[in-house]
Amino acid sequence: MRWSPRVAEPVPLDTAWLKANPLPDHHDNVDKNGRGRVLVIGGCRRVPGGMLLTAEAAFRAGAGKVTIATIASAALAIGVAFPACAVVALPETPGGEIAPDSAELLLAEIANHDAIVFGPAMIDEDGVRALLAALLPALPDDMFLLLDAFALRAATDHADALAARGRHTVLTPHEGELAALLDTERDEVARDPLAALARAAETYRTAVMVKGATSHLMAEGTCLSYAGGGLGLAVSGSGDVLAGLIAGLGAQGLSPLHASAWGIWLHGEAGRRLAETVGPIGYLARELLPLVPGLMRGV
Repeated sequence: MRWSPRVAEPVPLDTAWLKANPLPDHHDNVDKNGRGRVLVIGGCRRVPGGMLLTAEAAFRAGAGKVTIATIASAALAIGVAFPACAVVALPETPGGEIAPDSAELLLAEIANHDAIVFGPAMIDEDGVRALLAALLPALPDDMFLLLDAFALRAATDHADALAARGRHTVLTPHEGELAALLDTERDEVARDPLAALARAAETYRTAVMVKGATSHLMAEGTCLSYAGGGLGLAVSGSGDVLAGLIAGLGAQGLSPLHASAWGIWLHGEAGRRLAETVGPIGYLARELLPLVPGLMRGV
């Protein structure tokens, strides 16, 4: 299938754009709740630690509180590994995935948070679909929601519901996941990622990006382009870090456009610095995280 929607010329996502769209200016007397509260839902027995990357990224981006909701068999170890986080132990399937009947527990937690990340480190597509179907209708309309990884494939079942709340939602696909969102082939997206992005933005009415050597973001009638990250970012856990950065910023009140733009830039610039100091490939996703606060201060 081919499409050729009209696509606005991308605006470079650089320090000039960021200075014109600054981060929140927190007052000295703000407490941790006022800094933003993030709920990260995901994980499975095969990838139990991926949630730690997303949670730390949210903290590094400035969030004041982060809660990890994951399978019961991993919850205690995660809580010990990251004592700054609250942990919610969820029922799990025999295969080690979050059980669909976890929705009631999760809905009780949602009221105490400002942003949700759903999908990191989950690998059972059917289970993700069932859980998203249970959660999405019950979310507050103004809740900042980020869908990542397998949750993006589940999003195809809920295009209308996502469009209805789109100005509070972010989708973070790579080319393959964007193809799944559009029910087309990855090669088609690769040939014209901007046209694919425009079609996704029109369909889902959300902030949508397509991650790659050059990442593009479309939201609120704006298209941004960032090409500075480098090959080293193509490593396991990198997308989990990006999701946490965006959610941490969204929890502080940034719109999906601004939270996503800052997250893409911080993620990419951290990769660029590691490429210079460590090497173009070979650094780990977790090594991006300590660089984030300094990058925010430097803009």
